[in-house]
Amino acid sequence: MMKNGDEIGVDAPIKLATAGLVVWHQNRLLLAFSKHKLAWYLPGGKVDEGETALAALCRECWEELGCRLKPNDVQYYRHISAPAYGEPKHTVMEQECFMANWQGYLPQPQAEIGAVRYFSWAEYGQLAVQVPGVVQLYGHLQHDFGLENT
Repeated sequence: MMKNGDEIGVDAPIKLATAGLVVWHQNRLLLAFSKHKLAWYLPGGKVDEGETALAALCRECWEELGCRLKPNDVQYYRHISAPAYGEPKHTVMEQECFMANWQGYLPQPQAEIGAVRYFSWAEYGQLAVQVPGVVQLYGHLQHDFGLENT
């Protein structure tokens, strides 16, 4: 019996384990601009083999934002599954999202991050590129916090 992706000419999805930092302040989401992919993403990144999502998030926050994030600084929010923007075709991002309450703190970009800033949904929608996982997350935030499409 064939399983999904086993059919001739159909590629099986590639799952990409990631961790993302959700900082939601005054109805705005903190995003980081990737100089490599030329798009705004959640701070965070890929989970290395043998690493937990939380450990990956702490490592990535140090590498990308210069912030020493400790496990007790965040709480688990939700899982996001979406097409992985800027990755090979059929790659699906499987992201564990963690929330931090930074009260508007704006970290400094490091490494491949060109800038960081807070976006409302309306501001993000005006960008030339909207990353599927970020769009999905905005929907969850709007629903979970009872917000309009602002």
